[in-house]
Amino acid sequence: MKALEKFIDKCPDIESLLGYTFKDKNLLALAFVHRSFYNEHRQQLREHNERLEFLGDSILGFIVSEYLYSHLPLENEGQLSHLKAHLVEATMCASYVQKLSLGPFLLLGKGEKMNDGRGRDTILADLFEALLAAMYLDGGFQEVKEFFWLHFHDDVQNYLKDPLRNWKAEFQDYCQKKYQRPPSYKVIKELGPDHNKTFEIVACIGDMEIGMGSGSSKKEAEQSAAKEALEKLKMEPHG
Repeated sequence: MKALEKFIDKCPDIESLLGYTFKDKNLLALAFVHRSFYNEHRQQLREHNERLEFLGDSILGFIVSEYLYSHLPLENEGQLSHLKAHLVEATMCASYVQKLSLGPFLLLGKGEKMNDGRGRDTILADLFEALLAAMYLDGGFQEVKEFFWLHFHDDVQNYLKDPLRNWKAEFQDYCQKKYQRPPSYKVIKELGPDHNKTFEIVACIGDMEIGMGSGSSKKEAEQSAAKEALEKLKMEPHG
């Protein structure tokens, strides 16, 4: 476990930033082990943080979903899903990590360190989800919930005061009213490795390709394509 010995020494600094003290320091350390670091230290490590990330994704989704359900009683399921999607997306999760200044503690392989920031948001987002799972396994769900709202309540509130427009919902409504049919979306390209994919998607009405968009997830790319499609259609003389 030599690869983690130096990290364990830094645990008090990380715990101070988190406002939470881990009973099992190895759980905290594991949350910071990126696959690239694991690949360079396989003989000393049992795993990387991706299993924790899987669990943390569900924990974060539940925390945000519960809050939106309780605090926005008049919103429909579609709008709640749209708001949740933004609050748990990679860019937002990366911003949570950056707010706590946790990025410098991340354990990356030499190659990933030299990657000049490409895929950085995804890596930081994975760290955040893994950290939530580690905290859950160490102290239970209530500890995770208190941690999240202690640090990020204002961020969530600020977003809900001025949320991003739901372009997909607006485009669907427009198509139903004008064409009596819903739009569809086609993936035309997937670029990059699994941990840092970019999707290119086209928004269609029937066989007509109207708008194109890209993003780090299919949902993000669909929103971008819907936005371009809607703006194009509304610029038409009789749009």
